[in-house]
Amino acid sequence: MAQPTIGEASGTGDAALWRLRNFTPNWFAVTMGTGGLALALNQFPLVIPGLHEIARSLWLANIALFVLFSAAYGARWLLDFNEAKRIFRHPVMSMFFGTIPMGLATIINGFLAFGIPLWGAAAISIATTLWWVDVAMAVACGTLIPFLMFTRQDHSLEKMTAVWLLPIVASEVAAASGGLLVPHLASGDAFTVEILSYALWAYSVLPALGILVLLLLRLVLHRLPTSDMAASGWLALGPLGTGAFALVVLGNNAPALFAAHGLAAVGDVAFGAGILGAVLLWGYGAWWLILAVLKTAQYIREEMPFNLGWWALTFPIAVYALATLALARATGFAFFTVTGGVLVAALTVLWLIVAARTARGAWQGRLFVSPCLAAAYGDPVIKAAA
Repeated sequence: MAQPTIGEASGTGDAALWRLRNFTPNWFAVTMGTGGLALALNQFPLVIPGLHEIARSLWLANIALFVLFSAAYGARWLLDFNEAKRIFRHPVMSMFFGTIPMGLATIINGFLAFGIPLWGAAAISIATTLWWVDVAMAVACGTLIPFLMFTRQDHSLEKMTAVWLLPIVASEVAAASGGLLVPHLASGDAFTVEILSYALWAYSVLPALGILVLLLLRLVLHRLPTSDMAASGWLALGPLGTGAFALVVLGNNAPALFAAHGLAAVGDVAFGAGILGAVLLWGYGAWWLILAVLKTAQYIREEMPFNLGWWALTFPIAVYALATLALARATGFAFFTVTGGVLVAALTVLWLIVAARTARGAWQGRLFVSPCLAAAYGDPVIKAAA
């Protein structure tokens, strides 16, 4: 049975209140996918007139979305704090706290790619400030959400999905943003951000690799998750694409930066290890990418209902495309250039489909569903309408 629209659910017509009570952090996945597409389009290997302007417009729209979602989710907590904090006990929705710093990271990267030509040094200052905020949120997500998993939430291997990666991956996304920020900073600040970014990479990638092992075991023992979690399989591509991209970017900074601090040999090693490590992660990501395609084809045959989880089709492909294009520039290998271009084109098509269906679902109110309320009250639509 189809879920009621806002008008049907509210009874009193108070659609705005209904939306706020059912607003959840997985909406920030929209900003991850939209920002990821903007950055990927800006690095498309073919010169297409107007493409940079389109990418910049997407980035500006993404800022507006992030501000809107932040205001909505903040209002959600002000509206009913006790009700909102139920999310900390929810084993799935709590994972989506990681989408907030990752969505912010795409905005930070956009200030460097699009903001500097517009606003000069001010864009760098904004990006630097936001980066530190992003790091704090990413580290908090990567620590506190797993702690809640250990102490307050109900998990099992059979119920596991790739959403476990979301709070963990935020730190390596911050590491990649740090690598992009470094060339714009003074030497001392640049060295600090570079070192911390390597630490953030390890803080995230190594636990994520462990989760991928568990995810593979879960898939072998319990088969595919239910169809409402179908798109989550693409999330496995995220830490590998982001990890590879961060290694290349940080490695590019390393020779000159480490040499300026008396560590020239370390810089040369970091540069080489960045390329080699990125290729290894890229290859591992290709395996998960092929599996994701096969799994999605299986789900489509069985019916794959639309929900906000479909945004998992966008950001992982975006970061994998960015990693591919970064490797193309670092190695000059034409295969990476062609593959990166294909990935960006596929990402564009997927984004158009998912964005259109999201806009329609948001207008109708069908995407405003809080499973935390469902767990507490049985039916969030009925409760919200009461």
